[in-house]
Amino acid sequence: MIAGAGKVGRSIAAELLENGSEVLIIERDPQKIRADALPDARWLLADACELSQLDAAGLNECTVLVAATGDDKVNLVVSLLAKTEFGVPRVVARVNHPKNEWLFTESWGVDVAVSAPRLLTALVEEAVSVGDLVRLMRFRQSDASLVELTLAEDAPVVGLRISEITLPPDTALVVILRDGRAVIPSPDATLEHGDEVLAVATSSEAEEQLAALLGPVPEQTLRG
Repeated sequence: MIAGAGKVGRSIAAELLENGSEVLIIERDPQKIRADALPDARWLLADACELSQLDAAGLNECTVLVAATGDDKVNLVVSLLAKTEFGVPRVVARVNHPKNEWLFTESWGVDVAVSAPRLLTALVEEAVSVGDLVRLMRFRQSDASLVELTLAEDAPVVGLRISEITLPPDTALVVILRDGRAVIPSPDATLEHGDEVLAVATSSEAEEQLAALLGPVPEQTLRG
């Protein structure tokens, strides 16, 4: 179920439908109901903050709830109802204003909080910081993070196979992006200069260790 039929909600619905998921979009503004734009989705004119209407919509049968409205208060209320009243296994919530990000936690039923400003900032940092580890997203439920690092030319792991690298504890490589292609980090896959490495780290210490492993060799202090 997706709460909110704005541009964000409709875009998410379109991607999920294309991947074969069943999608129910709930929206309280009649002007935003555009069934002709997404005919394969189910549409419901209702208030996602109303417990009875969520019950009638069958939220208890959904495996994921996406709170995608443009109002952070609404997204928090919907997330809390989904988790506490209906036991939805996975709740993803949109954060519209970065100052409200601290509220989007398990206490409000949120498993994953997605902040567009935070993601844009991370992408900008990624574009200008080759060799530096950039945190793209934090998973609230486990406190793990999705991180990215673009390998510098002098990174010591360049040219090595994955099997030749000892990853820090509590980390895992997810995918290697190379020339617009996704490379699965199999044992025989090699790391090359310019690779964008996406990984999961379960703690700040693991992030630091991963940055030290994949980053460039620290410059030595010159002695006179």
